[in-house]
This record gives sequence, C-alpha cells and structure tokens, in this order.
Amino acid sequence: MTARSSLPKGDKTRSDILEAALKMVSRDGIEGLTIGELAKVVGMSKSGLFAHFGGKEELQLAVLQLATEKFVGHVMKPAFNQPRGVARIRAMFKNWLEHLNDKNLLPGGSVLIAASIELDDRPGPLRDFVQKAQKDLISNIEKAARIAVEEKDFREDLDVEQFAWTLYSFVLGYHHFKRLLDDPKAELRLKRSINGLLEISAGTARVTLKTKKKTKKR
Repeated sequence: MTARSSLPKGDKTRSDILEAALKMVSRDGIEGLTIGELAKVVGMSKSGLFAHFGGKEELQLAVLQLATEKFVGHVMKPAFNQPRGVARIRAMFKNWLEHLNDKNLLPGGSVLIAASIELDDRPGPLRDFVQKAQKDLISNIEKAARIAVEEKDFREDLDVEQFAWTLYSFVLGYHHFKRLLDDPKAELRLKRSINGLLEISAGTARVTLKTKKKTKKR
C-alpha cells in the first residue's frame, strides 16, 4: 500500500486535486490556475473544491508548496545524502536536470521558475513564499560549495556566493533556451557550462588568452 493510498479519504482527495493543479500550473502558470478548469479536470464541482481550499489564493499557495516539496524531495535531499564535496554538487545538478525534464510531473516546465517571473513584482503571500523558497535553494547551493571547499575539492579562495549565482543562472538559462527557444543543444550547453564551472572552482581549468600580434608601422 502506497503512502497516498493510505491517506484518509479527505486528505487523499486534496492530494489528488493538488497533483492535477500542479500539472496545470506547469502548463498555464500560477495565474492561469482557475477553480472552474481544475474542477473539470478532477471531476468535481466548484463547491467541492472550495471545501478543500478556502479560495484561489489558498489553492495557489498549496500548489507552490507542493512544487517545493517535490523539488526538495527529488533534488536536494538525495544530493545531500551523497558524500561531502563535489560529488554532492554533481548529484544535485543531475537530480535537478532530471526533475526539470520530467514531463509527467512538469509537462510545461518548472512551476517555481515560472512563478518567480510571474510574481516578481506582485507583493503578497505567493511572492513571499516563492522568494523564500528561492533564497533557501541558493543558500543550500552555497552550503554545498562551502563544504566542497572544506573537503579541498574546490579551491580555498572560492567565492561560494558567486558559485551559487552562476550555477543557478545556468539552470535558468537552460530552462529558457529549452522551453521558449526550443534549442536542441540546450542540455549539452548546460552540461558544458556546469563542467566548466566545476573546473574553475577546483582550480583545474586551463585558460588561454589570445592576443593579437602587433605589427610595426613602417
């Protein structure tokens, strides 16, 4: 018996509603989630949905919470169970890429990335939640990088804040190039970028500066 099937009926119904809502939000955005459309998808009345959620904003917040729980469960927790150091960061990246590419869970792309764009200038509980979730993620990337420095996998003068900024920027770029620009090489470019970041962080990258030869004027 699975954890979901062992839930009380009311909790299971709420869980089923949120799973359907998560897929809708992935495709249509957090503002595209409507009680009417969701009711059709799950085969319930609007009043039935309102019995589980007091209103649209409560439903939206619950979906964002579920998206965060799934991200933490699929990406961060398994990564932090790996050995300390760069192996942990590689696991984080691998899990993150698989999570973003999971079309069954996220048919329209990352809910949290899309929500961070939708809500960036809309003060309120939804924006507050997404902001905290994103800051927690960046903080955990910094923590993983700091541990890699302690383990001597990364050079001791590494700016871990810059590392986190760069890694997350690469992921955002991948999401944009893959989802909007339909770039067939998006994943390849992301992996190259991450490998380059890890090499630079470890101090093993070879940087070649090309200079033009100056010609003497006659």
